Amino acid sequence: MSDASLNSTQSQSQTGDAGFGDFFALLKPRVMTLVVFTAFVGLLAAPVAVHPFVGFTAVLFIAIGGGASGALNMWWEADVDRLMKRTQKRPIPAGRIAEGEAFGFGMALSGFSVIMLWLATNWVAAALLAFTIFFYVVIYTMGLKRRTPQNIVIGGAAGAFPPMIGWAAATGSVSVESVLMFTLIFMWTPPHFWALCLFMKSDYDAAGIPMLTATHGRTSTRKHILVYTLLLAPIAVGAAFTGIGGPIYLAVAVIFNALFLKGAYDIWRRGEVQAEADGYAVEKKVFRLSLYYLFAHFLAILMQSVLAAYGMGGW
Repeated sequence: MSDASLNSTQSQSQTGDAGFGDFFALLKPRVMTLVVFTAFVGLLAAPVAVHPFVGFTAVLFIAIGGGASGALNMWWEADVDRLMKRTQKRPIPAGRIAEGEAFGFGMALSGFSVIMLWLATNWVAAALLAFTIFFYVVIYTMGLKRRTPQNIVIGGAAGAFPPMIGWAAATGSVSVESVLMFTLIFMWTPPHFWALCLFMKSDYDAAGIPMLTATHGRTSTRKHILVYTLLLAPIAVGAAFTGIGGPIYLAVAVIFNALFLKGAYDIWRRGEVQAEADGYAVEKKVFRLSLYYLFAHFLAILMQSVLAAYGMGGW
């Protein structure tokens, strides 16, 4: 019997000891934090006043929908999670939750979150949430993640929907501004994740996932990081001159895009020998910067929306 089969058998036989923390872990709480924050910003940035209770429930159900996607993702990817060091301790591969339990949990939360968001806000927001769950689980996780090195580009769309859903919860519509927030996350995701892959390559190789680093090599990955960062910068800075922007956002966008471009350039010009010799210090630095990058942009959007509510901060 292979190690993978043995681990699978052990995982199935050891289930039944799951606690609240294990089911919460299925929701991918770190990812959910990003979902909550960007959805909240999308909700507040909308040019429509929303009752605090309605706003709270909207963000809550968007978060639950995002968590449901995470649970269904872990259900489908239990086999590869057993092969990667960073995921072997997740509830399913660790044997604390059965795959069928995770599937039922994810499906129940999916239906609950969509229906409740519809009742709390409107059908547009609910439809976007339903499509986001479908896109992440079916199109990305089941369909394309193990078939194309562009998996991160495709998967980035699922993570980009929350601010659009938040905006729709407030307005009942989709607008240029909400599409811009979507595009900001969508274009940010590839260079952010590929920077991680440059120093986490062996984990994905072991699981047989066709990451760009494995299919096209690290030199090509470095070029892709630079290209996507070059495409991201004008979108991020240009948003300053729309309804979600303003002077504060422009300052943040200029500073962080200059830093991100510099980091992408530094990654591109490095050889693999040099990178390996210093322990991928530059790649790790750019990855950390990318985390601050997205948070800073959405925090700036939030600040502009608060100032706009008091008639300040615009052009």
